[in-house]
Amino acid sequence: MIDRVYFFWRYSMATLQVRDIDDRLYNFLKTSAKLQNRSISQEVLTIIENYLNSPKSSKPNATLEFLSLTGAWNDERTADEIIEDLRNSRKQSSRFGEKNGIFA
Repeated sequence: MIDRVYFFWRYSMATLQVRDIDDRLYNFLKTSAKLQNRSISQEVLTIIENYLNSPKSSKPNATLEFLSLTGAWNDERTADEIIEDLRNSRKQSSRFGEKNGIFA
């Protein structure tokens, strides 16, 4: 019979400590872990792994998006004509008039 020798390699694992975690977040993690039958540590590892393994959504840079709008409004009218058009499109309301007594 051949003797088999098994080598068990012990991989060192890093330890991550999180300080000043909000009680609300901790309770959420605790509840989530309990629902998944995991320890809090296992739940945090699962959340981190899922996040890092998920495809990255390409969020547009807000500044670049805003700058891309520069000059996007093309109108042949002058500023005075646009203002006049806005004023004429408003509806008249007596809501804040003297008759209702709010500002009287």
